[in-house]
Amino acid sequence: MNTATIKTYAYGLAEIKAYLFAALFIAGNLILPQLCHLLPQGGLVWLPIYFFTLIAAYKYGFSVGLLTAVLSPLANHWLFGMPVAGMLPIILTKSVLLAAAASFISKKTGGVSLFALLVAIIFYQIAGTLVEWAIVKDFYVAVQDFRLGVPGMLFQLLGGYGLLRLIANK
Repeated sequence: MNTATIKTYAYGLAEIKAYLFAALFIAGNLILPQLCHLLPQGGLVWLPIYFFTLIAAYKYGFSVGLLTAVLSPLANHWLFGMPVAGMLPIILTKSVLLAAAASFISKKTGGVSLFALLVAIIFYQIAGTLVEWAIVKDFYVAVQDFRLGVPGMLFQLLGGYGLLRLIANK
């Protein structure tokens, strides 16, 4: 397994840098979904709301990841009406699961690899799907990310790996 060393941080909620980095990643999570929604079913296929949450949590720790995970969907909903209110609990759950998984794996590995990112992505998707199934009571709906969102998961994996490698020592 090819793991590249990455300089990581673990800013706490009492540190101004946590909020500054979170604001940067929230902005990314506002812009990317708007671009993806220009395509038919762009949000469902590309899962853009999770991309910068993955980067934030992996590089800057759980607090920055958590701020990004919670505030990105809420800001998108308030500003653009997407995600719709009924989907917010599910998207928030998946986002928080991703932030937790990415920050935990980053801390444990001390580096970035495709395998480490894949584990984080698969974890949040499986756990999130189980939560979604419990909420919506419809398995077919709950596995929607696995039916439609594989391109988005691959984008998270490959794009996330590329971006993390690009900012590895910054």
